[in-house]
Amino acid sequence: MRWLEVRTEHSGKQRDDMNPAYISAFAALAGSVIGGLTTFAAAWVTQRQQANVQWLLQEKTRRQELYQQFIEEASRSYVDALIHDQIAIAPLVSLYGLINKMRVVSDPRITERADQFVRMIVDTYDAPNKTLPELRTMMESGALDPLRDFSETCRAELSALVPANFSHRPTM
Repeated sequence: MRWLEVRTEHSGKQRDDMNPAYISAFAALAGSVIGGLTTFAAAWVTQRQQANVQWLLQEKTRRQELYQQFIEEASRSYVDALIHDQIAIAPLVSLYGLINKMRVVSDPRITERADQFVRMIVDTYDAPNKTLPELRTMMESGALDPLRDFSETCRAELSALVPANFSHRPTM
């Protein structure tokens, strides 16, 4: 009879107690889920930052190559304009092609300086040809470096292209 009473007592009573083993299992499961999500989030943020840095470096390299090509071709055209009367059309068309590429990716100040320089090249063809002593005088006075403004503007733009987490670097 005692067995019957115990059974009735247990079956008739509603228990609110949770088994301690379930609490431990749920705590372990929750900890695993939180740890996994944290690891995933950290990896995702790191991967995204690395992708942004890589894109920025590629963009900077692409612009450097574009500016370098413009400087080389513009310098050749300028020297040609100093010593010849006939305009070489093909190099000027190439320079305007480079300027248009710059318009797509660069600051407007850069394309403005590049366009000014090409106009100066065209104007130089109209001027009398320079002799060797005149070229030497221009070189000594600094007048033979007309791409300086363009170069300095390019440098300023390229220096500004740094990842956000490197923007606190001291400048020299």
